[in-house]
Amino acid sequence: MEVILIKDMENLGYANDIVTVKPGYANNYLIPQGYAKAATASAKKVLAENLRQRAHKDAKILADAQALAETISNLPLSMAVKAEEGKLFGTVTATDLAEALAAKGITVDRKQISVDAIKTVGEFEATVRLHKEVKATIKFTVNAAE
Repeated sequence: MEVILIKDMENLGYANDIVTVKPGYANNYLIPQGYAKAATASAKKVLAENLRQRAHKDAKILADAQALAETISNLPLSMAVKAEEGKLFGTVTATDLAEALAAKGITVDRKQISVDAIKTVGEFEATVRLHKEVKATIKFTVNAAE
């Protein structure tokens, strides 16, 4: 069954994409939850017209996302957390990274950041999805707080 996604869905697609899913998944989850709508012929025509009108705005959004990705990639980021003998008391998560970026003046939603659980001191990388075509890599250092 073809559906038009209303919201970005992890491992499925982005908003306004037409994807094929099993009928049960569409009828029992995606459509009732408001994540998708049925891809009828008229809905496809409306989507095509909306995408055509929005192409100019999307070009600006893409350019802004690329500029932000460049800024994030070159940003030195360091985090001081409680640690003993190189092991952290807790973990460094996407929320911590979002707060560290916010302290530098860059607003990124924590849900856009993907990072493995960090439990030691050292240098690490995380990926930020700024746009469906733009991903940035954050290089950051985790230090022991004194």
